[in-house]
Amino acid sequence: MFGLSKKKVVDSMQAMSPDELVYLGVLAASIPVGFLFRYLSPPVKQGAALLLGLSITIATCHIHTLHSLVTVIGTWIIIKSSWRHAPALSLGWTFLYLLFFRLVTKFGLPSPTPFANAVQLLLTLKMVSLANEVRSFHVEKKKDVSSFAKSPVVGGLSQEPSIYDILSYSYCYVGIMTGPFFRFQTYIDWVKQPSPLALPGLTPCLQRLKLVPVYGALFLAVNSVFPLAYVRTEDFLDQNVFYRMFYMVAIFFVFRMRFYSAWCGAEAGCISAGLGCYPEKALSKPGGGPTVDYSPDPTTEEKYDFKTIQNIDCYNTDFCVKVRHGMRYWNMTVQWWLHHYIYPNAPFKAYTLRAGWTMFISAYWHGLHPGYYLSFLTIPLCIAAESAMEASVRAKLGPRGQNIFDWVHWFLKMRAYDYMCMGFVLLNAPDTVNYWMSIYFIVHVIAVCCILVGRVLKGGKKEGRRGEKEEKREGEKIDNDKKKSGEKTD
Repeated sequence: MFGLSKKKVVDSMQAMSPDELVYLGVLAASIPVGFLFRYLSPPVKQGAALLLGLSITIATCHIHTLHSLVTVIGTWIIIKSSWRHAPALSLGWTFLYLLFFRLVTKFGLPSPTPFANAVQLLLTLKMVSLANEVRSFHVEKKKDVSSFAKSPVVGGLSQEPSIYDILSYSYCYVGIMTGPFFRFQTYIDWVKQPSPLALPGLTPCLQRLKLVPVYGALFLAVNSVFPLAYVRTEDFLDQNVFYRMFYMVAIFFVFRMRFYSAWCGAEAGCISAGLGCYPEKALSKPGGGPTVDYSPDPTTEEKYDFKTIQNIDCYNTDFCVKVRHGMRYWNMTVQWWLHHYIYPNAPFKAYTLRAGWTMFISAYWHGLHPGYYLSFLTIPLCIAAESAMEASVRAKLGPRGQNIFDWVHWFLKMRAYDYMCMGFVLLNAPDTVNYWMSIYFIVHVIAVCCILVGRVLKGGKKEGRRGEKEEKREGEKIDNDKKKSGEKTD
């Protein structure tokens, strides 16, 4: 172990690649730039945000900028041609183009840069969401005409966006490569803010940044001791099984610190510009924005928040108890997108199968690497296991017993995410399977055992009923949210 210290030092020096330094530079620059944008009028703000975002894209993606442009133009054509079917057609178009984008070398085209991949991923989310928003606008417009009354829609468009609006939204510099995802209506609300200088900015920005140096330092320190490259070596397999198990804990810690730093920085860039700033009474959701109607009250001092662009809840990511809850606090704006545009339209009814379908789509969105699919498709198994144990064991315990159960559940939840993270970072199937094999597929084994124990203890039926009830609650919640925002519910 200690004989590899020289190798580990070399690996640690490579912790920050040139590409990552560019990302860091874009993130750092976006924060002071955001404060300057508060001084601009709406038309100037829209044009300047487009120009800056397009400049960043061209500078980092070069000729590969054409991929994002083709995606945007294709979506605009779909919306103009058939707004009724735009949600499904845009999903098919953007996801098929993602496949082409990832296989361009098969067609003799140059391989896209990592920056082009980042832009393409976020643009895919934006275009699908935009198509849904436009469809909702037309549906509500028809209702207005037929009923002669304004339909109560929260966060609905007031007019169909022009090609300039769509390009401005697509290439808005805020989060152009780093996220978070935000809806077109959120973007328009930002552009048209009546008094951006009066909105909170510096204090919440500093609040979001205060732990970034800690996350960054922990990332560099732990990564220098536990480099990922070591897992691929033969020497790693010579270590004892407990060391090999502990290694995934360290790797997931490094993984979290990297993204905590990046996403908190990205949120700070949004906050400085005022993007996603809504009154607290709007009850905004990450990614989706306001969920209830709100109007300013001149007699009271308004309180604001930036929940619309919140992409990570670091505390709850680490300390929530359940696997299913852990997903809600990680990459939160993308989770909202999956929850509203993928999960409700899954070709299955069972909760676990719907979750599996959603995870499959999430894996595809991330890339074609087998490690993504091995990791994401392990999540439904873990969800089924925790549901079985909750129904057959926890439900029969007293308060003290449930408290102990929850601590054990939390520990296993963290180990499950450690385990799945290895597929996410190792990427290819042989490396992922070899690592999981080196620790005897422990999480898969525990999950299967929990499901079997649940069935033996007569938890199977309860689990099924629990899953059905949870699915029904989830479905009703989604439909209610969509009715409020005017989105498609069928």
